[in-house]
Formats: sequence, C-alpha cells, structure tokens
Amino acid sequence: MSTGEQIRLARLFDDGANAVVAAIDHGLYNGPRPGFEELSKIVDRLSGADAILISPGTAGHVASVFERRGAPAMMVRLNWGTQYATQWGYHESRSVPMVSAAQATALGADIVLVGMSIKTGSEAVDAENVAMVARCVAEKREAGVPIVGEVYPAGHEDISPEERHEVISIGCRIVAELGVDLVKTFYTGDRFAEIVRSTPVPILALGAKKLPHERDALALAASAVRSGARGVVFGRNLIQAHDTEAFMQALRDVVKAGVDPAEAAKRYGIG
Repeated sequence: MSTGEQIRLARLFDDGANAVVAAIDHGLYNGPRPGFEELSKIVDRLSGADAILISPGTAGHVASVFERRGAPAMMVRLNWGTQYATQWGYHESRSVPMVSAAQATALGADIVLVGMSIKTGSEAVDAENVAMVARCVAEKREAGVPIVGEVYPAGHEDISPEERHEVISIGCRIVAELGVDLVKTFYTGDRFAEIVRSTPVPILALGAKKLPHERDALALAASAVRSGARGVVFGRNLIQAHDTEAFMQALRDVVKAGVDPAEAAKRYGIG
C-alpha cells in the first residue's frame, strides 16, 4: 500500500476507532427514494459520519459537507451494476465502469468503491465482474487511493440465509485476494464472525433495506461490530430515520464506543 493510500485509510479509522459511513448513492440505481429527493438539503446533516458514499455525478451538488477541515471523507462509487436496480427485476448482475479511480480522486474522493456480484448463474458474467474489480484495484494503486470492494450476492433476497452466507464468505475472500483494502457487505447473522476471520482486510457491514424500527438498525450495527466488523455503511436506515442527526449520534455511540443499542436509543430519544 502506498503512502497516500495509508494516509487516506487511516483517516477513515481515526485513532483506530470503528467507522460510520453514510451512503447517499441510492439514486444512481433507484431514482429519488423518499428522503433522498434533494441531496443538497440532507448532506449537511451527515457531518458526523466518518465518510459519505456518493455517486460521481453528485460530487458538485453535495460539496458543502466536504469543504471544511475535519469533514467526512468522500467515498465515490466507480461502477454501475444491474443488481442494484431492484425495482426493475434485473437478474443478470451486469457491471459497467463509470469513472476511474484517478477521475474519482479528481472529484475529491478520499476513498473509492467497486461493487461485485458473484454466483450470477453465468460464468461469463462472474468473470466480467471479477475483472472489473481487478481493473479498479490496478487503477487505485496508480491513483494512491484506498478502495472498498462491495460484495453484493446476485439475487440475495431470493436465496436462503445459508446460501447467502456462503456466497458472501467466498465473495469477501475473492475481493480481498484481488487487492481491495476494505470490504462492504451484508451482515449474515450469527456466523458473520467466520467471514470476518477469513477475510484479511477490514469489513464494513451495510444496513440494507429500511428496518421496521430504528432500534432494530442500531441492534444490527451492534451485532456486526461484536462479530468483528470495523464499522457500518448505513443509507436508508440513517437518512429515513425520524431524526437523522439523533440517529447518527446513537449510531456513533454503538459503533465507536460499544454502547448498548437500547441505551443509545434511550439517550437520543429513538423509538
């Protein structure tokens, strides 16, 4: 890892603490979800995050939160995949590049992210998706910026928890061996610690779909961290919270300080 990569990655885990990442790139796949309609109006409420995941085209629209000393790191997504456009029932999990790591860095990125789906049902598509990660890793080394590999199983909502766990476990090891610096993936439950142990880079657990109660999302974060995750990436569960800033503070307490999720919820008035 180059000096630039080391410095940028250390900023995410400030003083060795776990990281809280806010994700606001959902419009890239799903259009204007509730709460995500006007990013410029919500982004400044996310200043408590260690990083904010954005799409490359929104960098100029949300620059205000990054334009100060001590601001969150900018994390930019590099590729687009059909597996995320869930509203259209796509099933092939095809991936295409959007920007290079160098182009993302020119936009202001401190960290970049590449998504990968595996076990798509097509050997050719699986190979293409792995090649996408490999290219992005090569580019990030030249740009001197750390990269997150997002492991997103094809059709993950339609497979059993056991198969989901297995595919995620294999996918995490694949992207790590391809050279990513971090992994972002789903929390798989009681066996998630097995994935953490077999993946030689830090893992960030994603929040996925909006949970019924905000306390459920805090409990998910707590369970992931107890299993060894080095942080979380929350989008809908954060942005669509009744009070985004209060939920952010509770999430930081749970992820960074190990506060019990029920105590954090009580502390910040979260139902």
